[in-house]
Amino acid sequence: MMTLIVGLFALVLRGYAGTRLEPVWFYSPPASMRYLTALLMLPVFPLLLAAYLPGRIKSATRHPLLVATTLWAVAHVWSNGTLLGLLLFGGFLAWAVVDLVSLGRRSPRPVPGAPPSAVNDWLAVGLGLGL
Repeated sequence: MMTLIVGLFALVLRGYAGTRLEPVWFYSPPASMRYLTALLMLPVFPLLLAAYLPGRIKSATRHPLLVATTLWAVAHVWSNGTLLGLLLFGGFLAWAVVDLVSLGRRSPRPVPGAPPSAVNDWLAVGLGLGL
């Protein structure tokens, strides 16, 4: 199964790299959009790490990895004006939003793991901002 996933991801990367040579422009983002993208990307890595380090961040967002994916996709949809970027990052955005809505409708179940700790929050924020 892992081989299939890696193979499919390699196909996505190859297709994306191949179409970047002759992009189809969907819209032209303003140059200042890169600053908004950088601002939206700040919480992405701390949220990504908070998904694996239980603490208050994880309990407040319920699923920080999906929130991080949503922010990452929104930032890249806004700053990439190509049709390919819209399809790639828009697909990730649609998946994350649908999964978040689905998660909101399900009853929470206990997941075994490390106990929540404030140290984990500090680690997630510190290491995430470092990344």
